[in-house]
Parts: sequence; C-alpha cells; structure tokens
Amino acid sequence: MLIDDVDRYIELRRSLGFKLAKTARHLAAFARYAVDRGDTHVRRETAIAWVAAVSSTPRSRQRRLREIAHLARFLYAEDRKHEVPHHHPNRTAARPAPYIYTPEELARMLDAAGNLRRQKPSPLRRHIYVMLIGLLASTGLRISEALNLRLDDLLPDGVLLIRQTKFNKSRLVPMHASVVDALQAYLKVRRRFAGMDDHVFLSVDGKPMGHRTVHGNFGVILRKAGVGRDRSRRPRIHDLRHTFATRVLEQCAMRRDDVARDFVALATYLGHAHIRNTYWYLESTPDLMADIAGAAEAFVAGEVA
Repeated sequence: MLIDDVDRYIELRRSLGFKLAKTARHLAAFARYAVDRGDTHVRRETAIAWVAAVSSTPRSRQRRLREIAHLARFLYAEDRKHEVPHHHPNRTAARPAPYIYTPEELARMLDAAGNLRRQKPSPLRRHIYVMLIGLLASTGLRISEALNLRLDDLLPDGVLLIRQTKFNKSRLVPMHASVVDALQAYLKVRRRFAGMDDHVFLSVDGKPMGHRTVHGNFGVILRKAGVGRDRSRRPRIHDLRHTFATRVLEQCAMRRDDVARDFVALATYLGHAHIRNTYWYLESTPDLMADIAGAAEAFVAGEVA
C-alpha cells in the first residue's frame, strides 16, 4: 500500500512538470524499507531510522527527510494515520562558497587542457576539454546542459538551444563570436573522428560523456594548472558557472532600473527558476555586495540632496 502511495504521489507531481528523478528513487527505497518493517503508513520513527541508515552527511539527511515529509503531508490529507516527520523547513543548508576563477587561472586551465596526455582511443581528448571549459566559462551552462548538447542544438547566428533542463525548461543561449569560432573549429576536428552519435561532446568509445569522466579529467586539469592548491576544498567544474555569473554582475550598471533589468536578463540566461537563485551570487561575493552597497548609498545621498 505504501509503495503504491509513493508511485501515485510521484506520478501526480510529474504530471505538474516536476522530474523528481532522485526523489522517486529515495521515496521508493524508503517505502520498501518501511514495508519490510511492517509499516502501512509513514511513521516518523521509521523515516528517521531510514534516513540515518542511508545518508552520510547532514545535508543529505535533511534532503531525504524533507522528501518524506512532503510525501507524508500529501498522504495525511487523505489518511490521518500518516505521520509527518519534522525536517526543519525554515532552516536552509548553507551553500558552499563558490570559487571564482581569475582570468589568469582560466587561461592556465585552457592551456593545461590543451596539453592533456594523448589517449590512442580518444584523439579528441584535448580538443574536448579545451572546448568544454571554454564553453562553460563563457556561457555559464550547467555541466549537464553542455554534455546533453546535440548537433541540432547548435542554431544559426551563434545560438544554443538548451532543451528541457533542470526545471523542465528550454531556453536559447547566444554565444560570443569568439566562442562560435572556437566551436566551429572544434566541430571540424570532431567530424574527423566521431561516429554516428550526435552529442557534441563524446567519450572514448564514441558515446555521450559521463559526469564521472568529466570530473576526473577536470581534477587533472586543475592540478596541471596549479589552481586551488591552497584550498581545503577543491574548486569544482560548476564554479565555472558561478564565475560567469559573477563577472556578468560586476559589469552591471548600478542604476536601480538597470540593476533590475540586468538581474532578470541574467536569471533568464542562466535558466534559473527563481530570481532568488540569481541574487545568491551577490550574497556569495563580498566584492559585489560592497560595490552595490556603495552605489546604493550614493543613490540615496543623491535623492536626499
């Protein structure tokens, strides 16, 4: 019964546009665990025990408990025997501070990517990582969006079609002319070695690249480039997206109307579901906060005067 309840809940949420890939797996595993314990309804004690058994970090425990709480709240509306576990809904987990790459670091990373050791099965290796890093740094794409790109997604006039991404949205991403030229050069090399698969970035066996492979090679590139050596937490490939957003905001005009317009444009370009996700880049970058605070003070002083 509880397993059927989970299936019904996930089906309803997906009909509303949510993907819920991880959530579906988590809730299915929880339901099997609960049924094995003899539960017919969501129990707080069972939820806490399962979360403790399968989660290795406080953040993952909070996420799984929140997923169960949402399920339980949905089921409670039909049957009050379900118990909603406490999951601290007002307590948000701290997001790790992004690593903002300097232009010099990016140049060293591209150079390191261009000097990766050749692998006989993958003559494209160097070309792939130079293009991938350059594309992420210049467009702010998510790594999943870049790896999912197909040849048909490269539209005329230097525009990328990003299909059905994180929040079930599609969007158009224009590229700088220099990025378009680099992409065309990469595709020219790709055509000499690629097989039938139409993904822009391919692995050694000519299939779509996996995240694990990319992250592993990115770690090699960071070491070769000497980036982030003094950091306890290694910079991530996702920080290229953070770097892009930060550099864009640094160039924004500081007038009230311009800031609002620029934020909406950046949120749309990045594919953010909520503008608050774009505002986070201000909170996470002290220099940006200081600049905007100074502009705000000057603006207020001008109004008062």
